[in-house]
Amino acid sequence: MITQKELAKKLNISISTVSKALNNSPEIGKETIERVHALAKFYKYQPNQNAVNLKKRETKTIGVIVPNITNRFFAKVLFSIQEEASNLGYNIIICNSNESLQKEKDSLKVLSNGSVDGFIVAVSEETQLTKDYSHFEGLVNEEIPLIMFDRVLDKINCDKVIIDDADASKKAVNALIEKGREQIAFVSTIFDLNVGKLREHSYEEAIKFNFNNKKKPLILHITPEKDSQSQIRSFLENNPKIDGVISADNISGTQTLNVAISMGYKIPEAISIIGFADDAISKLSVPKLSILDQNATKMGEATVHLLMKRLKNKADEMPKSTQIIPTVLNNAGSL
Repeated sequence: MITQKELAKKLNISISTVSKALNNSPEIGKETIERVHALAKFYKYQPNQNAVNLKKRETKTIGVIVPNITNRFFAKVLFSIQEEASNLGYNIIICNSNESLQKEKDSLKVLSNGSVDGFIVAVSEETQLTKDYSHFEGLVNEEIPLIMFDRVLDKINCDKVIIDDADASKKAVNALIEKGREQIAFVSTIFDLNVGKLREHSYEEAIKFNFNNKKKPLILHITPEKDSQSQIRSFLENNPKIDGVISADNISGTQTLNVAISMGYKIPEAISIIGFADDAISKLSVPKLSILDQNATKMGEATVHLLMKRLKNKADEMPKSTQIIPTVLNNAGSL
């Protein structure tokens, strides 16, 4: 079935113009309206009823879909979204995809019946692995407001809020080098996600640049099939000269710190460790984990403000934007 986007492409006009012409808007000239209706009739165009419902109603409600509601980072972003939305007179409906593509699709389908005015989404792991983006493409084609945060898809043309992952990894490498570290490793449990890949790639580039390609990156991908602490222990035993570690996520940094201490390493004298995490995670070890704070609160606020801007400018051809939230390196004790 043909979409408004495809009609617009065939007629060489904007999607917004097609939408207005189909609704016989006085803003559009008679000739253009006739051309749009003629082509729509030829291709037997049928409007997406869910999208029509969503456009016609103002519910003062936002649909928020996250991949793991128990994850500390997503929980903090959710809290921030709820607080900011409430301040602006909006409610939110939260759905947990549990890293499932089908649950993500089901959540969008259920909420697209007119229950919400727009969506804020962090993409599930399965969606990224399968590269099935059809459910998001449908939203974009029907001009339903969509904001992606943290886990975003480059191929989906929507507004996005992210942290500067590349800069954060480089910042961590530079901080370790300033402490005199020469064998810097990278550990990750999110190596199959876009954010994990970006953080890892930036780490590799920073190592090559700072050491003039004389040192090889040392990388551990922690898999769920085996005990994570055992994997970290084996990695440290097989690379005894490691004196610095960067963790890509909010769990592996604390795990690495605790394993290193159990092996007799003094932290930070023997090994310095930095993790992408927050203050709460940092406090789970002694000494506290030094962190790259992802500013979950600011990210949540930014997604709401960006969605409000999009809702107020539905009729405009406002270009999609990507807002970058800076990270902050906090030396809590392990650097």
